[in-house]
Amino acid sequence: MTEPQIASYGSWKSPITSDLIVSETIGLGPVALNGEDVYWIEMRPAEGGRNTIVRRTPDGTTTEVTPYPFNARNRVHEYGGGTFVIDNDTVYFCNFGDQQLYSKTPNAEPQPLTPPSTTLRYADAVIDKERERTLCVQEDHSQGSNEPANTLVSINLQDGEDIQVLVAGSDFYSSPRLSPDGSRLAWLSWNHPNLPWDGTQLWVAQIKADGSLDEAQLIAGAVDESIFQPEWSPDGVLYFVSDRTGWWNIYRWQPPMKKNSDHTSQNEGEIEPLCEMAAEFGRPQWVFGMSTYAFASAERIICTYTKQGNWHLATLDTTTKQLQPIETPYTEISSLCAGNDRAVFCAGSPTESTSIVELNLATGKMKVLRRSTEVEIDAGYISIPQAIAFPTGGKSAYAFFYPPQNRDYTTPSGEKPPLLVKSHGGPTSAASSRLNLGIQYWTSRGFAFLDVNYGGSTGYGREYRQRLDGNWGIVDVDDCVNGARYLVERGEVDGNRLAIAGGSAGGYTTLCALTFRDTFKAGASYYGVSDLEALAKDTHKFESRYLDRLIGPYPERQDIYRERSPIHFTESLSCPVIFFQGLEDKVVPPNQTEMMVQALQGKGLPVAYVPFEGEQHGFRRAENIKRALDAELYFYSRVFGFDLAGLVEPVAIDNL
Repeated sequence: MTEPQIASYGSWKSPITSDLIVSETIGLGPVALNGEDVYWIEMRPAEGGRNTIVRRTPDGTTTEVTPYPFNARNRVHEYGGGTFVIDNDTVYFCNFGDQQLYSKTPNAEPQPLTPPSTTLRYADAVIDKERERTLCVQEDHSQGSNEPANTLVSINLQDGEDIQVLVAGSDFYSSPRLSPDGSRLAWLSWNHPNLPWDGTQLWVAQIKADGSLDEAQLIAGAVDESIFQPEWSPDGVLYFVSDRTGWWNIYRWQPPMKKNSDHTSQNEGEIEPLCEMAAEFGRPQWVFGMSTYAFASAERIICTYTKQGNWHLATLDTTTKQLQPIETPYTEISSLCAGNDRAVFCAGSPTESTSIVELNLATGKMKVLRRSTEVEIDAGYISIPQAIAFPTGGKSAYAFFYPPQNRDYTTPSGEKPPLLVKSHGGPTSAASSRLNLGIQYWTSRGFAFLDVNYGGSTGYGREYRQRLDGNWGIVDVDDCVNGARYLVERGEVDGNRLAIAGGSAGGYTTLCALTFRDTFKAGASYYGVSDLEALAKDTHKFESRYLDRLIGPYPERQDIYRERSPIHFTESLSCPVIFFQGLEDKVVPPNQTEMMVQALQGKGLPVAYVPFEGEQHGFRRAENIKRALDAELYFYSRVFGFDLAGLVEPVAIDNL
């Protein structure tokens, strides 16, 4: 092995290039089972970010279900999810281009099920075999300037124009789930100003002979209790996740027996906890169709839960209520399903990107069915995250710290690396410790990287999540600042080369940190919020009242909205910033970014703006993901004064 070269941090040559990341990497999930077959969605940046459904048969053969140019993605709540459902060998899916539902049978082209419409969207379907229909969420945008209407509907599988509204009246619906005997429907609903991780309600109704619903019964949930993933067991018991104790744990409800039955159950009509513990068995429901548990049988649940930022797999005995951990190499597990003595899920670890994994429940053996990348990176270039806790505001916050790592380089004596702090989106989301080549892109070039789970993140209980209530732009910013200072004080990083970056809500945290604090010397905002008032007045229905909880009611507390909007305090900003923005973004419209760019241009601060035609909230096209990564690196090289190891397409920087 050759001796490492001496080169400054940031200037190391890395095999983890932007080309490798976008050309060799796909997105994976969610997963579904149909008999012995496994289905999943692949998001392919090289195909313009198209989502396609893939089927894998027991012999290992994989085939693409949705041919090009079909794009299996819906826009309900703008974030979508719950895009496809399977009935025997027929796949029903939503196509992104027209938002219609399609049916796809083997050896045939997809056929539209629902009539053409510019205003209707569908998500989270379940098949009602007995009545030859699908039950799903419908979002109707025909009301013009008014909010779209969300309902639960039935759609006849023989005549897709026969659409009946089953449930209406709430602002939002999700998770329609049919009991095994087809006699009952369960679902979730919630209303403004809540989002589903704040408070939801779980309902159950009998299905009448004509297919309509009897009077609904409220089972669980409230404005301050979040219910997640209702699921019927094979023997007809309703299970769900609730955070009523402060942690998302699993519960069940035994439906009353039919009136003509002589049998009664001891727990009939009662809610019963299965495994109360200080861990999260749920996730924030940003998209439809999320799953953290599934039934291997009526007596056995396969589940996943998170503690201190890492996810674990386990079995839960529904009779004894005993939780038995299953050893895996993974720290991130999602989209769990089970059946035929196996569990299949998406998983990743600090040394492995997301894969679709099959667990044989009889033997305990695991098999990778599909990897998000087939590229094998030498361990000498991989930085392993360290879970850290650091003091902030008299409490503790959490993060994953990645030191620089490249086997080919060492640095001049005494030099410390620049630090890139990542503020994740949401803000109700969480950093993950799974291998992310987008992070390794930085660490293999000599950057230290801090992925912060600031107060308000999920995975640490409801109290931690609620630290951000009324304090967005304060708690998250302080936690990012204090995380960086903690590493400076430990001697891990260079205090004069601290940068912060984030997307969406993380972009807001980034802009606040750069405007209202003086810790960071540069930043990158990806479709970040700069004007809270504009966001409150100009965003989509799902998040239109999000700020009521995070900031305060609007316009009653307009003063707070202005006080915490970076756009009004650009005179306090004194460091360079680069902005990235999709021009079709409906969540954070481009004018938010463009106002900020103009203000910085006028102030004479170094600023760069990289807009992307055709992109929405988050970038999906390979060429744009590549451009953003390389442009951010180029920007920091000019700001922090280090040489780049290879050619990178320059980006125009005003006032440099």
